[in-house]
Amino acid sequence: MTAMRRSPGASSAGGQRGAPAGRNRVRIIAGKWRSRLVRFPPAARLRPTPDRVRETLFNWLGQRLDGLACLDLFAGSGALGFEAMSRGASRVVLVESDRDVAAALRESARILEAEGIEIVVSDAIAYLRRTPEKFDIAFIDPPFASDLAVRAMAELRDRLQAGARVYVESGAALPPPEWGRLVREDRAGAVRYALYELIS
Repeated sequence: MTAMRRSPGASSAGGQRGAPAGRNRVRIIAGKWRSRLVRFPPAARLRPTPDRVRETLFNWLGQRLDGLACLDLFAGSGALGFEAMSRGASRVVLVESDRDVAAALRESARILEAEGIEIVVSDAIAYLRRTPEKFDIAFIDPPFASDLAVRAMAELRDRLQAGARVYVESGAALPPPEWGRLVREDRAGAVRYALYELIS
């Protein structure tokens, strides 16, 4: 979710995407941290994935993620990564390039007493190129006014376990990655979101 994401006031293809829980915070929807709040800095460019879209995504993923390793590649508010951990993921890596935002993610992890979460301060593409780790689920939600979604998907293949699924948010339709098939897709206003599965 953000490297950082742009708000409606910035040059973005996205529409209004404020979190129902209130300004600068998002509410975890389900799992062991259900209804707990995750707070993030008042950075205008942060664009958390809203509740309705997260509900749809985790319906697609099957609600529970028990034992799975997840990567939140443009973490931002951490809404997707913390939601995944709340629903049973055994490990979640949140990659965020902004140090202040990463510090807020660490504070949220401390408050939630979240074991199994790692916050990495890094450029997302650089992280993919250097890490040896593989993941069962990856979340890709970069700034819409960039080519980072396509670049991240191109680098992601060797970081995926067999049968891995990859969620992508974008402001425009994206070509499917060479390594995967489209499982589901939808849109909320100007925001497009899709789920891919590794097939090769």
